[in-house]
Amino acid sequence: MTGIFWGTKRNLENHANGKLEMVKSKNNVDNLNPLNEAPFGDIVREFETQMGQNNRVFLIGAGCSRCAKLPLMSELTESVLNEDMLGDSAKRVLSYLKKQYEGGHGTTIEDYMSDITDIMAIVARRQHCGAKNEKISLNEEQHGLEELENVLNEIKSVMVKILEPKVDIATHREFVRTVTALRTGKSGDGRVDYFVLNYDTLIEDALALECLDFVDGFAGGAVGWWDASVYGRNNVGARVFKVHGSIDWRLLEGDPMPRRMRGKILLESIKSEVRERVMIWPAATKYRETQRDPFAQILELMRLSLNPKQSQEVILTICGYRFADMHINVEIDRALRESQKRLNILIFTEEDEPVHWLKRWFEDKQVNEQVRIHAKRGFFHGGKVYKTDQELAWWKFENIVRLLGGEK
Repeated sequence: MTGIFWGTKRNLENHANGKLEMVKSKNNVDNLNPLNEAPFGDIVREFETQMGQNNRVFLIGAGCSRCAKLPLMSELTESVLNEDMLGDSAKRVLSYLKKQYEGGHGTTIEDYMSDITDIMAIVARRQHCGAKNEKISLNEEQHGLEELENVLNEIKSVMVKILEPKVDIATHREFVRTVTALRTGKSGDGRVDYFVLNYDTLIEDALALECLDFVDGFAGGAVGWWDASVYGRNNVGARVFKVHGSIDWRLLEGDPMPRRMRGKILLESIKSEVRERVMIWPAATKYRETQRDPFAQILELMRLSLNPKQSQEVILTICGYRFADMHINVEIDRALRESQKRLNILIFTEEDEPVHWLKRWFEDKQVNEQVRIHAKRGFFHGGKVYKTDQELAWWKFENIVRLLGGEK
């Protein structure tokens, strides 16, 4: 099929005007000069060429939300812990957990949520076994399952409160505009798949603001219900997959699948029906949660997206992701090995050189020709290694957008 909206005059004008506005308003712009020098200039041009190909997939991690003025995980953690909106019970539980991590480093609100989830599993098991004392003692205070569930839901609500207001969506709008414009006038299926690991709604909102047709797994309108069949629609320019859920996903009583909804008036009117927000964090139960729908459906669609048909190739671009989710890493690794070399991966990382999973792929001769690693101080692909003492600013999402837009 052809992308019916790709070449419209309005979108091209929006693309040009949006880029100018973004450049003019940008403060403390990173220096791209090192990316114009050999050999990195040639690598950037290769990247631009690859982005004009069919079957483009993006994996978007938390680092891509920083330019929208959303907090880093450490900042989000501090904000949640100091939020007055939390009730006394939630404050006491978090205070207890914080003490348990004293002397450690890098502890985040997701670690605390993981602990609460694990504690809830213990209490639920006691209830199931009919134990006389089904509560658990934290800092000499007894806590029951319902109370802990409320604490967890309070924390989720606070996270949403912090993530929702006053974001700067300019870079994300420029991103979807640019990716769209790269397909203008070319034949073939120009659809783009976005697999988003973040809870925020920046990609969906950017696509909607740019009048770009997309599906996100929900049928309906402003309020939607889960219907995975929408991903199979023809003539859509983009598909958005929220791999870990979203701040605007809710579960209603009696419904195992999420609804997408925003708006305080609406939520207030159905308050008695709303059970919880649908978000997955790195808890001990995370892998188990991903085996349930709709997450299991999304992962299956991810497998199909990364496993091209015969005679086709897929370009997967990964940015803002630290490879901390084992189930995601396993899916990427599986796709690499099952694609018969028709999957190529472009990775932008803030590490100076390949580490952990990236190091494993770079050193593996079976897949290293399929993996191009754009690191902070070098480029690594197959047997090629180009290192530099200068910082290569392509690891930042906003600079990837600048490069795609043709900025030098």
